[in-house]
Amino acid sequence: MISKTYDTESEWKETRMGKITGSRLGRIVVKRGTGKKIGFYELLAEKLGAVSDDENPLDRGHRLEEDAVEQFVKATGKEVQVGNVIWMREDDNNIAISPDGIIGENEALEIKCLNSARHLEAFLNQEVPSDYEMQTLQYFIVNEKLETLYLAFYDPRLPVKSFFYLTVKRNQADVDLYLEYQRKTLEEINVLVTNLTA
Repeated sequence: MISKTYDTESEWKETRMGKITGSRLGRIVVKRGTGKKIGFYELLAEKLGAVSDDENPLDRGHRLEEDAVEQFVKATGKEVQVGNVIWMREDDNNIAISPDGIIGENEALEIKCLNSARHLEAFLNQEVPSDYEMQTLQYFIVNEKLETLYLAFYDPRLPVKSFFYLTVKRNQADVDLYLEYQRKTLEEINVLVTNLTA
């Protein structure tokens, strides 16, 4: 065993980067047959030179959204309209989504500027992260003409694979299932509102 004492907390933190420490081990070890845990991707991000920060993910997303759209346009050649837009279903404006970008009549763009570990996880798995499956589906539920959603990931802190995108196609069975779920939920809420305000 090697034991070393550091004069400053910043040196101590820097030395821990890219290492499996006691607090990280539980975030890496998986049961047989399950996928990688987030600690694996955190370790990978550190080994690739990404420096984590404490920036709020929502703030980072807003700050980097314009750059991410530029990266998408450069990669695809598609023309993207951006702005403060809300789409609502024609038959129920309580079912809505705010697209990050609109590409013609049947394509849209959603931007994700995640932390480096989550970014790498999405890239290596090449699938929509489970946290965003419902948000992705909501695009298709709200816009009945939408056929393709591009889910673009951007993290300029990573020296490699800082940008990529996934292509998501309409799955009408899921659209129908979760549209009905939303309708029933709104119906239940409306009944409760009526009863509570009577």
